[in-house]
Amino acid sequence: MSEIRNYTLNFGPQHPAAHGVLRLVLELDGEVVERADPHIGLLHRGTEKLTESRTWLQSMPFMDRLDYMAMMCNEHAYCLAIEKLLGIEVPERAQYIRVLFDEITRVLNHLVLIGSHAFDIGAMTMILYTFREREQLFDAYEAVSGARMHPAYYRPGGVYRDLPDSMPKYKPNRFKNESQLKALNAAREGSLLDYLEDFFERFPKCCDDYETLLTENRIWKQRTVGIGVATAERALALGWTGPMLRGSGVAWDLRRKQPYAVYDRLEFDIPVGKNGDCYDRYLCRMEEMRQSTRIIRQCIEWLRKNPGPVITDNLKVAPPRREKIQGDTADMEGLIHHFKLFSEGFNVPEGEVYATIEHPKGELGVYAISDGANKPYRIRLRTAGFVHLAAMDELARGHMIADVVALMGTLDVVFGDVDR
Repeated sequence: MSEIRNYTLNFGPQHPAAHGVLRLVLELDGEVVERADPHIGLLHRGTEKLTESRTWLQSMPFMDRLDYMAMMCNEHAYCLAIEKLLGIEVPERAQYIRVLFDEITRVLNHLVLIGSHAFDIGAMTMILYTFREREQLFDAYEAVSGARMHPAYYRPGGVYRDLPDSMPKYKPNRFKNESQLKALNAAREGSLLDYLEDFFERFPKCCDDYETLLTENRIWKQRTVGIGVATAERALALGWTGPMLRGSGVAWDLRRKQPYAVYDRLEFDIPVGKNGDCYDRYLCRMEEMRQSTRIIRQCIEWLRKNPGPVITDNLKVAPPRREKIQGDTADMEGLIHHFKLFSEGFNVPEGEVYATIEHPKGELGVYAISDGANKPYRIRLRTAGFVHLAAMDELARGHMIADVVALMGTLDVVFGDVDR
């Protein structure tokens, strides 16, 4: 009798279904996975170490590049940590703007996850639909920050600037006639809030379209129902958070359990699953987009009625208003504050802090230590993706190779924040 041995297969890092630079070493018995060993370290950004050689403010753009599907949420956690150490109050309007963009970011994250997850499994149409809406939301990012992907819009003490009163418009060119331009610019005639209100009036219908394509699709259900099952007890033991945990039936959401910003004033529900499989996690994310739409509408309504400052008036932390440093109204004190802030940064009192938010992927925590200088002594990030990836071996055992692709999609893992 010939000896039958398991063989190992490299899944990635070049594999298109591995979201980022993941290398999975699969030990196979035929087509059945006996063991899945995730290898990380191929990206190796060293973000946590880089922050030690830059001022607190200069490290802000690094946060965008951690999980580059949920940029502003990363910024929020980092700002909360600095604000706790400094003991500064964030203006109410800035808090509503942060919640508005946190939820826009949640929708952006889930759109790319659902689209690419379906694409990995073979449903190509989904990614065309979801990226269509994603591009329209990036227009809102661009309107407030000038950048579509890495905005660096949040600041310790508030946000960079108030919401703009006008939106950029499409201009005539040889590819678009007058009637097309009129339709494209119809929602851009007013302010950013008008633009967002128009988008989120239409967005529930877009979610209906996604569900028509996927939710009762028998191929999608065959590929996701009963795949990667985790009980509530096991999900908690593995340290899962976010949709991964809620998909297993645990109603844990930091926006409700440990409210930050103004989430305690807003009405929304926490979707939970029953079976803890890939399909339930997909349904949770679909419903989260609808709940984010509810939150965004409430924020838009409040922001319309309540003008005000959007960043702290503490000039040691935030720059002075522009009229204090330019033109006839400029004064020397404003110029000095501006120069000192952007050349040296601000000193943060000695101490340590842990700030956490409900990130689209789960719990994002920033542990910061300050020695009283203008740079962090140490930054440590607790990201959801790292914890979820650690469960890959347990989830994949006994499944087929093709199911590993479905599992990679449901983990919603991005390697910027796994391999920090």
